[in-house]
Amino acid sequence: GGLARKPQSPVCASNRPLSDAPVTAAITHRRVLAIAIPIVISNATVPILGAVDTFAVGQMGTAEPIGAVGLGAVLLSTLYWLFGFLRMATTGLAAQAHGRSDEAEVAALLIRGVMIGVGAGIILIVGQWAIFPVAFSVSPASAEVEALTRDYVGIRIWSAPAAIGLYAISGWLIALERTRDVLIVQLLVNGLNAALNLWFVLELGWGVKGVAWATFIAEWSGLALGLWLCRDWLAARYMRNVAALLDPARLRQFGGVSTDILIRSLFLQLIFTSFLFYGSGLGDTTLAANQVLMQFVTITAYTMDGFAFAAESLVGQAVGARNRADFRRSAVLSSLWAGVLMIALSALFVLAGPWFIDLLTKAPDVQTAAREYLPWLIAIPLIGIGPFMLDGIFIGATRTRDMRNMMALSFACYAAAVGVLLPVFENHGLWAALTISFIARGVTLGWLYPRLEQSVADAPA
Repeated sequence: GGLARKPQSPVCASNRPLSDAPVTAAITHRRVLAIAIPIVISNATVPILGAVDTFAVGQMGTAEPIGAVGLGAVLLSTLYWLFGFLRMATTGLAAQAHGRSDEAEVAALLIRGVMIGVGAGIILIVGQWAIFPVAFSVSPASAEVEALTRDYVGIRIWSAPAAIGLYAISGWLIALERTRDVLIVQLLVNGLNAALNLWFVLELGWGVKGVAWATFIAEWSGLALGLWLCRDWLAARYMRNVAALLDPARLRQFGGVSTDILIRSLFLQLIFTSFLFYGSGLGDTTLAANQVLMQFVTITAYTMDGFAFAAESLVGQAVGARNRADFRRSAVLSSLWAGVLMIALSALFVLAGPWFIDLLTKAPDVQTAAREYLPWLIAIPLIGIGPFMLDGIFIGATRTRDMRNMMALSFACYAAAVGVLLPVFENHGLWAALTISFIARGVTLGWLYPRLEQSVADAPA
């Protein structure tokens, strides 16, 4: 009596495999790396695009365009971030449907996710006349920066359906282990965006509006490419089953998972926002040093994403296939490779951290302050292995209620640590509190992991 195995992964009408690995494929180091490495490369292109944006408007010779693009990008990314649950919910649910060879539900999750993403973008377009005035009313920007920012967001908001719709497509492709396609889309979006930025701003002289138009074109091009890469599923016969697409039970499940992830993400965002808020009360130099050091946290998160996404896909498929052995092996192998990479990243921070700080800021007082707190950032990759990887495992298993509850508990630990440590140790206390929040996430989710693994009932032989 071996474990029951599912039939081979479905094949589309064009005889091309619908995922990069059949459901029956063994969980191997090669398979984990095949999922993770394209995501790591994809994420590496994000800061490059930000640098190109800054370079392009920086050639205009004044500070206001740089501030306007930065402020507008933060405003829109915050709005879009609210719909980040779409990527995670789609990955977990689609991976499970793929694991149990439910072709109709895999296809339905793709179209549901895209519909929700496009619908959300349309809502933002319609609501922009209420959203932006409120945002600008609390912004400390000068009148000139605000005027340029209004031009920027007024153009970019029209690509909101594409930007948010891509969350669903990316999540769906990850679920089917098609991360090379995710990389292709990301390279198109960021590469086209960077090229058009330089052309529109430096050659045509469009200024801030040129940066916005470049992003607008790139995001819609990305959505078009994403849909083309999914064309076999979109053309499949079961996509015409409207009743299945709008099945109330499936929609409620998607809504429940999404709501849990949103609440969890709000707690996480509150931790980082309050961290910067508390840092601002410790002086301009400390605030600037914390902003520089936050780039180390961002690098850590982007690097870890590849292996967390691998866990989401493989764990989700194992849950759908009711295969506890594959579940455990998926969790172990993806976490093992994440650990190797995080040890290397921590060592890199030891060796190159001071150089990276000097690259990011030329202010001597900020450089000195950032170096003082650098040891906290050297520890973050090692401490982050647990929470980042367990997030991926729990997302793949769609145990999002546990994620929500443990994040709330972790936030409480962080808040208590800030209250106790900040008055005594100042910025060291603030970094300690942030570190405690990472530890709390890892410990609480780790405490629930054995129960989660036991809940994966093997399919009958």
